[in-house]
Amino acid sequence: MAVKTMEDLFVNELRDIYHAEKQLIRALPKMRKAAGSEELKQCFEQHLEETRGQAERLEQVFELLDLTKRTKRCEAMEGLIAEGQDVIDEVEDPDVRDAGLIVAAQKIEHYEISGYGSLATMAQQFGYKDAGKLLEQTLAEEKATDQKLNQLALGRVNPQAQSRASK
Repeated sequence: MAVKTMEDLFVNELRDIYHAEKQLIRALPKMRKAAGSEELKQCFEQHLEETRGQAERLEQVFELLDLTKRTKRCEAMEGLIAEGQDVIDEVEDPDVRDAGLIVAAQKIEHYEISGYGSLATMAQQFGYKDAGKLLEQTLAEEKATDQKLNQLALGRVNPQAQSRASK
């Protein structure tokens, strides 16, 4: 799709983030399986359920705007997921792997936060109130997940991984 207008850009970015969410739905179960900490496993499981809802919300946005529900390949998410897979494949210590999985997950969250923030801003600019509300709801969920991951890293996972490394 040639991007000639701001609305074209908006649609292009919607399709990009939709593909990102679809990829994440496939990746989160692998991250959950690789996690050693039960808390981290639960965090990934909860985020998987939220991500499914976020993909459904994007489908609602497509319907509201009378757009074809289509994806555009999201190379950024492919790269971020590949980095997470590298952690799974290369980090042997389970505590250090958990810390690495949180790093990978937070990179993903930050990407999504920037994408949804931009989309919500554009939706408001175009007067797409209902679509904007849906995008804002997802943005809030992404920020909350990032905070949960940060708290888990600071409170338990990173100190445990660090204490094992110093032994």
